[in-house]
Amino acid sequence: MTIVENKQLEILAPRGLYGRADTPWRLSVAPMIDVTDRHCRFFHRLLAPKALLYTEMITTGALIHGDIAKHLKFNDEEHPLALQLGGSDPQDLAHCARLGQEWGYDEINLNCGCPSERVQKGAFGACLMAEPQLVADCIKAMQDTVDLPVTVKHRLGLDYGTSYDFVRDFVGQIYDTGCRVFVTHARNAVLKGLSPKDNREIPPLRYDVVTQLKRDFPEALFVLNGGLKEVQQMHTMANEFDGVMIGRAAWHDPYLLREASQLLWPDVTVPSNETVVDIMTTYAAEELAAGVPMRLTVRAMLGLVNGQKGSRLWRRTLSDHRLLAGNDPAFLMQAFVQFQNSQLLYEQ
Repeated sequence: MTIVENKQLEILAPRGLYGRADTPWRLSVAPMIDVTDRHCRFFHRLLAPKALLYTEMITTGALIHGDIAKHLKFNDEEHPLALQLGGSDPQDLAHCARLGQEWGYDEINLNCGCPSERVQKGAFGACLMAEPQLVADCIKAMQDTVDLPVTVKHRLGLDYGTSYDFVRDFVGQIYDTGCRVFVTHARNAVLKGLSPKDNREIPPLRYDVVTQLKRDFPEALFVLNGGLKEVQQMHTMANEFDGVMIGRAAWHDPYLLREASQLLWPDVTVPSNETVVDIMTTYAAEELAAGVPMRLTVRAMLGLVNGQKGSRLWRRTLSDHRLLAGNDPAFLMQAFVQFQNSQLLYEQ
């Protein structure tokens, strides 16, 4: 496969991320509302040193009228890091993209896939797939404002339509702006009658449609999202497409993120669970000194040892309101020692 010569990839070249076979999109963690905050991202970075991380979707209104620092603050360790925006006004998006660049993000991503009712009321998210010209205008406005990759996350269609022409024409119009990275959730978005959770599970997966998009747009990168729950599947699909984006699997079973990272980058060292807990203890202490309660810094760690004997004790301890209210970072390592001791008991 030849290297794609375009502005989006050239911008990342100084960071050593250039080249189609090892772009930052090879493995990424999906933007998830109320999940991928900066504490979660710091934790995920420990498990996958080279993966691309995304913020939660942040609406243009939240940035224009709200607390910018609250929404855009991140830790330097999180790079490479993408800011996902939700909105449909080109000028508002351009303004927020500029803020993202000023704060040091590596990519700006436009959400064209979220099907929630709240997003629909704001006329953005998956609704935008019905207005490809507006999406193209939004992308162009951001491209004209920032020197960062501007990418799109989208679905295959709306409601129950299965026309390939619909998604091909959508991608084609965005492609004509110069956009070359498409994160494709390989399902439709059903706007009425299904919850966001149902929309992640009920509309059928159609990986073959993403394969066809790759054939029709060979100079674009297509990152596959949706239904990726097994490590070997993630590895296979990362090689078949231009990368994979994993979502809830990284939240519920973080070890899958680590294992996928190790398969894709076998020469990159990933710390042990004990080291991860030690680093997160230091991180929690630093955040606590800045006024951030323990319950926010440790919640992403609940699934760290899922699938192992003693994992229930680990989750119960990290969910204990009394211990969390004590705001003592040392309880993290204490919980891990308890977990290790419980494993020894199982082995006896």
